[in-house]
Amino acid sequence: MRVKVLGSAAGGGFPQWNCNCRNCAGLRAGTIRARPRSQSSIAVSGDGEHWVLFNASPDILAQIGATPELQPRGALRSSGIAAVALTDGQIDHAAGLLLLREGDRLPLYSTDLVHEDLMAGFPVLRLLDHFCGVDWHRVSIDGTWFAMDGIDGIDLQALPLVSKPAPFSPRRDSPQPGDNIGFVIRDQRSGRSVFYAPGLAEIDARVSRKMAGVDCLLVDGTFWTDDEMISLGVGRKHAHEIGHLPQAGVGGMIEQLREFPNARRVLIHINNTNPILDEDSAERRMLEHEGIEVAFDGMELTL
Repeated sequence: MRVKVLGSAAGGGFPQWNCNCRNCAGLRAGTIRARPRSQSSIAVSGDGEHWVLFNASPDILAQIGATPELQPRGALRSSGIAAVALTDGQIDHAAGLLLLREGDRLPLYSTDLVHEDLMAGFPVLRLLDHFCGVDWHRVSIDGTWFAMDGIDGIDLQALPLVSKPAPFSPRRDSPQPGDNIGFVIRDQRSGRSVFYAPGLAEIDARVSRKMAGVDCLLVDGTFWTDDEMISLGVGRKHAHEIGHLPQAGVGGMIEQLREFPNARRVLIHINNTNPILDEDSAERRMLEHEGIEVAFDGMELTL
């Protein structure tokens, strides 16, 4: 099973178009050692030919352009993308669906609640009905393993997570199971698996048990501290208020990931303000000391 990181940044990418924080300004000026990053998405394949896109970011066209496996081959009109699965209905995870409108009917996998939000609050799916159309498949959150039509070699399990639905959702301040999910993606031949959760506010006992059973953790790396946006003067909310578990501090992601020393541990969905983007920062060295990796665009994991 191959996992390709198409985008590794949080919403807005890195550098963010309107941001002059130390990271964004430093990257533009070349005064820090860092890589540009597009908005988070991964592609997974069990056979190297048919790929499942997990989240479709607004940067999807550039990501396809940088990934030969997803580009047209053979037929006059074709794509390596065989299906799309959504972890949530956030704009930075769903707006890219509109950019796939020129293709055939799009197989889409999501929970009921995400489907509702994309039919109403952010009606991407209604808009696509005027173009390619969508074949929607309901993703259950009862722990059932499932395969995708036309996708060989992998199966999936959805796990409801504590996080936040999109701001346009009527459940923004009262999230329900299914608003945000993680996927366990398993290679049917080897049995090896990855847990993908770009939005994760809390690791409870149920989630911890699931994380303990996989070979790779590709999880929320959005913020370094809970008050990061506030302290930098670029926002008014804490990390936990918008559904993300920061890395530092008591109970933070670093402390939590120590419980899974046998898994490869990789952070994804990294906000432009996070100091770990500076590869020479003390925070980045701390992650390296812990054996925690930072995802980058073009990174490939083989399981």
